[in-house]
Amino acid sequence: MQYKQIKPKKIYEEVAEALHEMIRTGQLKPGDKLESVQQLAENFQVSRSATREALSALKAMGLVEMKQGEGTFVKQFEAEQLIFPLSTAILMNKQDISHLLEVRKIIETGAAASAANNRNTEDLAIMAEALEEMKQAGTSDEELGEKADLKFHLALSAASRNPILSTLLDQVSELMVETMKETRRIWFFSKQTTIEKLYQEHLKIYQAIVEKDEEKARKAMMSHIENVENILKKYFHEAIDKQ
Repeated sequence: MQYKQIKPKKIYEEVAEALHEMIRTGQLKPGDKLESVQQLAENFQVSRSATREALSALKAMGLVEMKQGEGTFVKQFEAEQLIFPLSTAILMNKQDISHLLEVRKIIETGAAASAANNRNTEDLAIMAEALEEMKQAGTSDEELGEKADLKFHLALSAASRNPILSTLLDQVSELMVETMKETRRIWFFSKQTTIEKLYQEHLKIYQAIVEKDEEKARKAMMSHIENVENILKKYFHEAIDKQ
């Protein structure tokens, strides 16, 4: 039996979650001014650096804004912004998402090419099933869409018939799941055509693998990951560009 490793939360993550909960429950409302970094640090009994990192995470989510010489204020935000987990903003603050996408470009494009050469009928059936679930989910079932997305990528990895490659992908699977969730959630609250586009990107990868076209599969995967990167950069541009 395998057990998932439990990672202890860092101090600033705890502070960010506490402030996030205060905003979510309405204790802090749009327009409210937060206490100074010094005062917040004293209230939470943490360092000022941890407090600043927590505020940066909330800023990355678009929940607060920092006005020069005035302080930090809760922004006017859309309800769906509170659906996004803090883990994503925290990852963005550390550039982990940018680094992860770079790793995915290197590894998953190779996995797609390898899958085109080594896939079998069972692999194709699992990928096709994931695509059908993704199509059925559309904009009506966010959770099903996320699961289908991950199912497709895992099936593709298995189709490469390279256990080392699969292990490498497994090492970053937790972060991959987060980026997949965020991409789908951002698109989930956009137009339906964008969800359809996400489906079509996966379909192109699948078709290339069916055709055993190694280069086409590689390019289709690269195009997909670059699109994910552009979506996340657009939504979290401040968090990425200011690092």
